[in-house]
Amino acid sequence: MIAKAKVGSEELNSCFEKLMMVVTEWKDIPMELLLRIVSLVDDRTVIVASGVCCGWREFICLGLTQLSLSWCKKKMNNLVLSLAPKFTKLQTLILRQENPQLEDNAVETIANFCHDLQELDLSKSFKLSDHSLYALAHGCPNLTKLNISGCTSFSDEALEYLTNFCRKLKILNLCGCFKAATDRALQAIGRNCNMLQSLNLGWCDNVGDIGVMSLAYGCPDLRCVDLCGCVRITDDSVIALASKCLRLRSLDLYYCRNITDRAMYSLAHSRVKNKPSLWQSMKDRYDEEGLRSLNISQCTALTPPAVQALCDTFPALHTCSGRHTLVMSGCLNLTSVHCACTVQAHRKMNSIPHTAH
Repeated sequence: MIAKAKVGSEELNSCFEKLMMVVTEWKDIPMELLLRIVSLVDDRTVIVASGVCCGWREFICLGLTQLSLSWCKKKMNNLVLSLAPKFTKLQTLILRQENPQLEDNAVETIANFCHDLQELDLSKSFKLSDHSLYALAHGCPNLTKLNISGCTSFSDEALEYLTNFCRKLKILNLCGCFKAATDRALQAIGRNCNMLQSLNLGWCDNVGDIGVMSLAYGCPDLRCVDLCGCVRITDDSVIALASKCLRLRSLDLYYCRNITDRAMYSLAHSRVKNKPSLWQSMKDRYDEEGLRSLNISQCTALTPPAVQALCDTFPALHTCSGRHTLVMSGCLNLTSVHCACTVQAHRKMNSIPHTAH
């Protein structure tokens, strides 16, 4: 960290040395050099710099593609209303809040001016209504990453509408959006967002098998799915994901108590069925490696043989200390399940001859 800071400081000093050789007035700073300096400072300083003069404002507004306002604890809404019409080339905008500040008019302003936006974080924006999603649908069709976790006022109708326009979504966080994340909305996502790779549906208790199965069939490139607290889903959801989403890497089933051994065996069978052919490249083999993270905590219907079979099938699933990519908290009947490296370590310990005392 210190070394990184030192490099940043040296780069900044170098920029200013060049600056002093060619610049007689602040407004004469070349755009390339100004943007390089801006890239080395925090977002608050960037905003201040954009107000130094008209030339700086023009350069920064045209060159700035990433901005985070999460540091703003008060009046974030007014700041967005002021900045969005200027920073029209933004591709990434982080508006994560500790206390809800954003209102619909701020999101509408973003949608009206930031048409190149690809990544948007509106998490914990409790004050936003469906109007915000409707605005984003029309103004930001190039979104690939959207985080609206904790936005509890959004409806499934508005989310469905958004997916009709934002078809490039790859990462979507709906954690806690219990009104928006319903089977109806998931069916729309399955129809429209075929490029989706990561979906967080944590604690969306209106999600059922129909919705998850629609996702599995419509979004075959899904790699990370969080279904923690989705208490209505059954084995059918997992079976669909296992058979249709061949690149599934991470699956969270925490507190999904309807999940049984049938789901575990379907995941294990998917690895055998989808095992790469010998002529595929090493990269393709890595891509098809299968599950690397699984949370089955509180899935109390599962038995040791089924989970052990799954663990044996996917070497990346670990129960050993320090790795824990197979999480089984609250499943007291699964204490006998161990990953390969734990078994090997046990065998190694047993093979060491004990010296007599």
